[in-house]
Order: sequence, then C-alpha cells, then structure tokens
Amino acid sequence: MAVPIAVLDCDLLLYGRGHRTLDRFKLDDVTDEYLVSTYGFPRQFIYYLVDLLGASLSRPTQRSRAISPETQILAALGFYTSGSFQTRMGDAIGISQASMSRCVANVTEALVERASQFIHFPKDEATVQSLKDDFYGLAGMPGVLGVVDCTHVAIKAPNAEDLSYVNRKGLHSLNCLMVCDARGVLLSAETHWPGSLPDCTVLQQAALTSQFENELHKDGWLLGDSSFFLRTWLMTPLHIPETPAEYRYNMAHSATHNVIERTFRTIRSRFRCLDGSKGTLQYSPEKSSHIILACCVLHNISLEHGLDVWSSPATGHMEQPEEEYEQMESMDSEACRIRQELLLTHFS
Repeated sequence: MAVPIAVLDCDLLLYGRGHRTLDRFKLDDVTDEYLVSTYGFPRQFIYYLVDLLGASLSRPTQRSRAISPETQILAALGFYTSGSFQTRMGDAIGISQASMSRCVANVTEALVERASQFIHFPKDEATVQSLKDDFYGLAGMPGVLGVVDCTHVAIKAPNAEDLSYVNRKGLHSLNCLMVCDARGVLLSAETHWPGSLPDCTVLQQAALTSQFENELHKDGWLLGDSSFFLRTWLMTPLHIPETPAEYRYNMAHSATHNVIERTFRTIRSRFRCLDGSKGTLQYSPEKSSHIILACCVLHNISLEHGLDVWSSPATGHMEQPEEEYEQMESMDSEACRIRQELLLTHFS
C-alpha cells in the first residue's frame, strides 16, 4: 500500500531515524564556548529564551516529530548571529531548509510579539532621572532622554519593482530609526521604513515623533545629528558654531550622540545577518523588518543579562547614505530658543 508522501517528515526523509539531528541536541552536552561560537550566546541566555518563548513556539501540530522550542531557538540564533544563508546553517545543525525557514520565522514572530516588553522608554520619574544622569556623565549634556539616528540594512530587491526601497547609493535597503540610552539599550526601534526615505522624513512620519509631541516631551529631549530638524524635544548640533559656548555644545553633543553609532556597530557585529558581509537579507521588506526588530529585542535582552561588551566595527558594506545636512536647519523659533537657553545655561 502506498504511503502518502504528505505525512512524512522532511527531516526524516533527508537524514533518517539514525541521524543525530538538532532535536536530539542537548545543551548540557556541550561547552559554553561551543554555544557562543556557534549560536552567539551562552547556555543560561539560551535557557532564558526557551522559558520566554516556549509557549509561543509549542503550537499544536500534526507532524509526528514537531521541532522543540529549544531547537527552533538554536536554529534561529545560528542564523541571526552567523549571517549564513539558511541552507548552510540548516545543513550544519542537521535540519532541512524548510524546517530551518520555519524555525527562523517562528522565533522571529515570537520575538516581535514581545518587542514592546523589551524596547520602550522608561516612565517612572526615578528611572527617567537616572537616564538623564547617565547621559550627563558622558560629556556634560543635560536633559538627554535618548540619542536617535537611522541606519540602513540591505535587503533583496522586492519581487514587484519598487523604487521606494532604493537608497541614495542605488542599493535596496530598509531605513531603521532607533533611539538608545547611554548603555546602548534600545528605547525605540522602527525598522520598516523604505530605504529611499531620508532620515528627516522617516522621523517626521515615525511613531516616535507622535510619542514625544503628545506624551514624552517633559523637561528633556533627544539628541539627533544634522540629518534631522531641530525641534523642541530634539536638540541638533549647530551647523556653523562661532562662539566658544557653541563649540563646547557641539563637542558635548557629538560625544554623547556617538553612543548610537557604537550601538549600531554592536548590533551588526553580534547579528551578522544584518551587516551585509554575507549578502542581503533574502526576504520581503516586511519579513526583513521583522528580523531586524527581532535582533533588536535580542540585543536588549542580552544587555539585561550582562552581555554588554562594546564590539568592534562590523565588516559589512552597507553604510548610512549621506544626508544633505545643510538643508536640516530648523526655522522653529521655540526650538531655537530652547537650544540657545541650553547654550547660555550650561556651555557659556
């Protein structure tokens, strides 16, 4: 009697029952060094993710050998941190391309569902004040609630030709708007913007702007570079400093804002699927955006677990397209007044 092929497990067809697949892989059988070199993270961090995501990854299935949450997480971490295409990583850990794809999709979805749990601005006064104090300790810039910037992540060209994802260097990308604190913890991450949009337009249309204009603008501001317009809640450097106070302001601004550049380098170095060195993300813009956000969630969780060593610059080729900084000076008189008061009060 013929057995319908649909009921057979694809991994079973490829490897047989005797193959030591990742389903039989035990974390206790290997060293932390092996786990870090292969999956990017130590044992206790992986166990934490299993506890965090296990319920979401243990969904009902009719397959006879459903892939365990532990296996799905290891497979996804291997992809995020190696930058290898799914076929290569799947071969290395003993599951098929189809199963590898499902693992990455499932773990990505589970992490994105928890993004607001791990990426958010503090709301209680004590934590907000601590945030300002940490920034002030870097270079003497007062009132800073976060530093903001954009970074591009290369993606494959969408199936339907869409020029909105072609950036100024002629490459397809997503322009990702992020804010971090003085330690590099992400406070906001919007990863879905088409690469053709300049940074100032991304910020203008972003949820972040609504947050600050409607909720968070209380005795503090973000710091942004000259690719953004000066706002009452966003302090930018002076385009042409003239006085000693203006030079001191710009120097403090630059030293403080540099935290976000270091954070971008850390994320790209830790999650090599984003750095461009192994090729672009081979997914639709929507799925690529979710993978970037999932890596942002993992970045914050890793900092919570003390994995906060600043990394060296990544080797990828995707860089931030240059902006026309000269066009970004604001005519907002109230924003100019606030910046001038900041100059007189703290830098004169």
